[in-house]
Amino acid sequence: MKTKYIFLCCLLFTFNALTAQEVITGAEQMDRLLPILKGKRVALVVNQTSKVGETHLLDTLLAAHIQIKKIFAPEHGFRGEADAGETIKNGKDLRTGVPILSLYGKNKKPAAAQLQDIDLIVFDIQDVGARFYTYISTMQYIMEACAENRKQLIITDRPNPCDYVDGPVRQKNQKSFVGMHAIPVLHGCTVGELAQMINGEGWLPNGRKCALTVIPMEGWKHGQPYTLPVKPSPNLPNDQAIALYPSLCPFEGTAVSVGRGTHFPFQVIGSPDIRISSFSFRPEALEGFDKNPMYKDQYCYGNNLRNITAPKGFSLKYIIAYYQAYQDLGKADKFFTRPQWFDLLIGNRTVREQIIKGASEEEIRAGWQKELEAYKKMREKYLLYK
Repeated sequence: MKTKYIFLCCLLFTFNALTAQEVITGAEQMDRLLPILKGKRVALVVNQTSKVGETHLLDTLLAAHIQIKKIFAPEHGFRGEADAGETIKNGKDLRTGVPILSLYGKNKKPAAAQLQDIDLIVFDIQDVGARFYTYISTMQYIMEACAENRKQLIITDRPNPCDYVDGPVRQKNQKSFVGMHAIPVLHGCTVGELAQMINGEGWLPNGRKCALTVIPMEGWKHGQPYTLPVKPSPNLPNDQAIALYPSLCPFEGTAVSVGRGTHFPFQVIGSPDIRISSFSFRPEALEGFDKNPMYKDQYCYGNNLRNITAPKGFSLKYIIAYYQAYQDLGKADKFFTRPQWFDLLIGNRTVREQIIKGASEEEIRAGWQKELEAYKKMREKYLLYK
């Protein structure tokens, strides 16, 4: 009898521990969100990750009789099905009839006319913690529009699944849609924390402040692993891709494929130009991944990273190794096919120049440590989940 009692106590303790670790996102805290939205005209900045359990936030709020006037859709669209860089068109949600306005393409920032019939905006999108992941650039423009038009912004927070602070801090002359903020490649913030940083550091034009409310999560803290229940974009299908993404994305400025057009993007790298191993993959038009990938229908030879231990942070080792392979074959001049794009992704021109000169990763990393340490100290002011 005593043994059975001990077993039941242990079982109950385990259950309580698992329950205590459950992450409750900002969007799932309706007791905080609904009182703010009741009686207001609301616009949503959402995509396929904007879930409350198994239900989309749009459907959840409509069922609660919240007046949703429109949806602003970021890169990849409202349902997250568009390719990277693909133009998103305006339209209507077929299920609810709510108008959808694109924030990707020419119109990246809501115009004053688009905000006249709303009182506030809810931003609920899953980020992956990398500076060049464009959802945080969309958030910047939303904050600007809210500040300029005196609209309130509600951010329902979600975890950072690649929660490191690492890489070069973006320099002033490298500002772009893939680098809106003076932050490192891996910024180590949730979108709520980053929004507070944007406000607090005066990163909105003309010294404006956004009327910001962050609904924080429960059950998550920095450094805690988190598996996303929905893939955040077509080419980040799993934890491994998300972990490798910060280190592999700069390849998009080179002659090396990161596996777009395969079922394992950002988990393989290779090129038809070189054969550094026997491993190969063949990009093709894939619905739900990439319909027009680099090296379509050509065999690429390189590395299979699907089962390796991903870098715990940002690493240049893959970029350096492939540049050296091209150099050994006398093809170094064919490696950086889009040097300006590479610089924008990295956040400075120096790294590419150092790679060309043969600098080691340790030497290159030493060059950005001072700015990185200054960023870490500044970041501390805005953390919600220490």
